[in-house]
Amino acid sequence: MDLIQKYFPDLSNEQISRFMALYDLYIDWNSKINVISRKDIGNLYEHHVLHSLAIAKFTTIKPGSKVMDLGTGGGFPGIPLAILWPEVNFHLVDSIGKKLKVAQEIATAIGLQNVTFVHERAEEEKGEFDFVVSRAVMPLNDLVKIVRKNISGKQQNAIPNGIICLKGGDLQVEIAPFKSRCIVESLDNYFKEEFFKTKKVLYCAL
Repeated sequence: MDLIQKYFPDLSNEQISRFMALYDLYIDWNSKINVISRKDIGNLYEHHVLHSLAIAKFTTIKPGSKVMDLGTGGGFPGIPLAILWPEVNFHLVDSIGKKLKVAQEIATAIGLQNVTFVHERAEEEKGEFDFVVSRAVMPLNDLVKIVRKNISGKQQNAIPNGIICLKGGDLQVEIAPFKSRCIVESLDNYFKEEFFKTKKVLYCAL
């Protein structure tokens, strides 16, 4: 938890208590439904919570905006971002019901009011959003095809509406078809821990 406060020193008491509650909740739920690798659960704050919050280092999303977290699994990056931005509306989507149940139960336990959940494939989602966020769900080309229909034409944020995803490795081939519309930033620009050396945030305007 100290790691979160190191990079986000202006959290309210409510935000701190919600972030602190995540550890025991994920430990408990992960023992029943495996949403995080058992070897990795001890790194929850660094590898999952802080990793999710990298999106908030890349850009700020205005209150009233709508964000879809596609392939949220156990709630990443949606739940950490929903804690950080309580006035942004998050819609968490996953095709695996039991993983979505974990995210839903954790959001309820910490009293998050700005999240909704739906068990469906991304192709079935009809809503419109300012941004679609994800963590390494699929190649950018596939993601663009699926969610283009979900990106709102109404602009209200500092960057144009589009996709913001967290990925690793060399993305040059992946972004080539969209190069003029993409920004890639290394997460070690934001966070100094070794884990983030190969991690990136990829933004694509749609």
